Amino acid sequence: MTSTIFSYDKLKTIQALRYHFISRKEIKYLMIIVNLFAIISASLFFLKKILLFAFLFSSLLWFVMMILFWFLLPRMIYAKSASFKDKFKVEMNETTFSLIHEKADKSWEWNAFTTWVESPHFFHIYFNSRSFFLIPKEAFDADGIELARGILSNNIKR
Repeated sequence: MTSTIFSYDKLKTIQALRYHFISRKEIKYLMIIVNLFAIISASLFFLKKILLFAFLFSSLLWFVMMILFWFLLPRMIYAKSASFKDKFKVEMNETTFSLIHEKADKSWEWNAFTTWVESPHFFHIYFNSRSFFLIPKEAFDADGIELARGILSNNIKR
């Protein structure tokens, strides 16, 4: 069993939310399509096959998408979620995952989770593609990180 108490660092949490959004398949596909559109329109503009407007439109679309997914969306989610400002205790063992807060606590069996992902500063533990927990790795010591990684690997598919 491993147990840790943690609170969220704003900048690291926003970075983890960015990681979550950018790693979603539909956003990856959208980014690829918009990037291809921008490259093709830039090429066609320089070959004088299209007008400046098409090139500027594709560039604007690219900038808006990057600003939305990289800056606005993670900050909006962070600001709306009061839980990112609270302190939690997490307990993980071979049968359950427990989240303990001063107001309430909840335990789940591991089969309630669909997958987990490790980013530079967090473990992302997913119920589904939109609902997940972020567990800061800095809340664990080096041995605790390895123990948590092992428990997650043994109980949730990646």
